[in-house]
Amino acid sequence: MARVIVVGTGIAGLITAYRASAHHEVVLVTKSELAESNTKYAQGGIAAVLFPDDTVASHVSDTMIAGAGLCERDAVEVLCSEGPLRVQELISLGVEFDRIANGELARGHEAAHSSRRVIHAGGDATGLAIEVALLRAVKALAVETYAYTFMRDLVTETDADGTPRVTGIDVIAPDGNSRVIDGDIVVLASGGAGQLYKHTTNPFVTTGDGVAAAYRAGAALADVEFFQFHPTSLAVPGNPLVSEAVRGEGATLLDEHGKRFMFDVHPDGELAPRDVVARGIARAMEKQGGRPIMLDATGLGAEFLAKRFPGITEVCEEHGFDWGTEPIPVTPAAHYWMGGIRTDIDGRTSVRGLYAVGEASCTGVHGANRLASNSLLESLVFAWRAADALNEPQRAIEVDALEPQFEITGKEAFTRDQLRELMWSHVGLERDATRLEEASAILASWHSESNTVEGAENANLLDLARLVVVAALRRQESRGAHERTDYPETREELAFSTRWAAVNVAGDFIPAEDGMTSHDRAETATR
Repeated sequence: MARVIVVGTGIAGLITAYRASAHHEVVLVTKSELAESNTKYAQGGIAAVLFPDDTVASHVSDTMIAGAGLCERDAVEVLCSEGPLRVQELISLGVEFDRIANGELARGHEAAHSSRRVIHAGGDATGLAIEVALLRAVKALAVETYAYTFMRDLVTETDADGTPRVTGIDVIAPDGNSRVIDGDIVVLASGGAGQLYKHTTNPFVTTGDGVAAAYRAGAALADVEFFQFHPTSLAVPGNPLVSEAVRGEGATLLDEHGKRFMFDVHPDGELAPRDVVARGIARAMEKQGGRPIMLDATGLGAEFLAKRFPGITEVCEEHGFDWGTEPIPVTPAAHYWMGGIRTDIDGRTSVRGLYAVGEASCTGVHGANRLASNSLLESLVFAWRAADALNEPQRAIEVDALEPQFEITGKEAFTRDQLRELMWSHVGLERDATRLEEASAILASWHSESNTVEGAENANLLDLARLVVVAALRRQESRGAHERTDYPETREELAFSTRWAAVNVAGDFIPAEDGMTSHDRAETATR
């Protein structure tokens, strides 16, 4: 029996803890309350082949097309073929998906799907329903839990053959003190890094902690340049998500003159792939001085909207909008990171004893652009597989990776708002070499101490921002969610993922009390 530390309590972390607890001692760690994660805010649903008029082959095809040539087919086939059974297991754990009058599962249509295969719970509260059910299941098990406990870094040792091995995590406890939690295996289910951007649908906890820590421990990352921007967040502080399912039900996008403009951009109009819709909205906003685009759902009727999308209805009312009778202002916002810690289809990384699942991982499923409602499914399928793989002898995967070249030029303090504004303006929906190089120079001059939770989060965001810029500069083409205005064409010879790994940063962990954290070691190695 191994001692398994699971970091993160969204769907990926909870599934891993639930499944692994049958054979291992499980320790569950989260930096906020147990229920706080991206999963909790997921509105759209889960895409899975659960209906007789749909096929796995069709779901595979839709996913591959959306991924713009970078999806790994074996991972996509695992996702689409194993997904239906995993969804049925969610139902057995108490997730009550919406049903129609005859008792069959209700299903919706979302962009770039060729079939109505997206199921929901509570109308637009799918993630919350899943989170509640999985927390209930995990709390019934003998799982050791640590809430409000921030993972600052991975603890590693070097095996006799010279390869790094994870032996635990260094955390900042709720009392502010540092300590080490020992474990034989660490599974990172710590989510993405939506807080890199000024406008994001992600909660405040999404600061990329697991991905940054894995990188500093020597793990390879992949596809970090591909950040998906959701087309429609409510144009108010906090950018609450307005689900793609709203457009799937028939809502339209209008400019300030009342023109429905998306069919001028793509033949599928509002149901084009979300990167296309997001850029279409951004360009329409630019033409009208940056003012928001309007989402018109009035044709669906107030009664339908209140029943189908109760959460969005409530948010609109809180901000003074009656979306049943008037269009609402929307803007794109950072939503999902296709990049992350490179794994195989069983969650293994390039560091022994380290696994990654959910948005923190990069399985190759999403390629350059995630298909709508595949994210919860990915977490569900691959977390289940990773938990089962923990029963096998531990090994790392082999990954060919590039070493990013950072020139750290200074130690200037920065605020998180400054970083998020810089990423939005220079590394957002549309990119070019001039702005990317400007961002690189500014990021090189910044530094954050990591002795507090906020400081460590900022250090993580800074590390990841530098990596995103390096990768975006290297990919001299436009593909999926990565749009280079100076390289507007997709180049067939670049149809491959780029992997990144630091060198000379793995080794015995040096506690902060000795004057140098793993983060300091990584920065020293990359100068």
